[in-house]
Amino acid sequence: MPFLLAMDLSIGSQVPFRMNPQLPLDPIQLAVPLKVDEGSVESFDPVARASDLAGTLPRRWCGTYKPFDGNPTVDVTLNLTSLTPMGQMVDLRGTMDLGTTTAPVQGNLHAKSDQLDLIPLGNALIPGLEPGGIFLGLQGFSPTAWQAPRLVNMANPSTGVGGRLALDSSCEQSVPVQPLW
Repeated sequence: MPFLLAMDLSIGSQVPFRMNPQLPLDPIQLAVPLKVDEGSVESFDPVARASDLAGTLPRRWCGTYKPFDGNPTVDVTLNLTSLTPMGQMVDLRGTMDLGTTTAPVQGNLHAKSDQLDLIPLGNALIPGLEPGGIFLGLQGFSPTAWQAPRLVNMANPSTGVGGRLALDSSCEQSVPVQPLW
């Protein structure tokens, strides 16, 4: 007897079970535990890595910003004052020195994929960088690319056509050593 889905069944009534011959359900096979190879299970814990990164990530990053429109390269220093793990993400807060301009910055670093978002929060940035834009990095802090807050006009380079930010955690400048001979 076919049942309609909207049909009410009385409490305690039984519905006959008919096994589909194309899908045999053997209770013996269902009781056997599934064996999993060691290499096929992901043992990476991004939440633990985010906590580890918050404690071990360098607080000072140095590098350069090279605009794609031919403007001169600008020296950049990123000082991170606060790193807070939030699940799989690390919340970054600090300041970014773009040449002679200093702007507060905030961002996120994804602990599993190493994707980075850095947002300069200042109103006055260097030429080619507008408030509301974002630095996007797919491999951590270097290299990252500038994404403008709006569409840019390629015919007018003054609108800023983007650029490349390359940062490194070793900011110490080596003292030049001159040989005696």
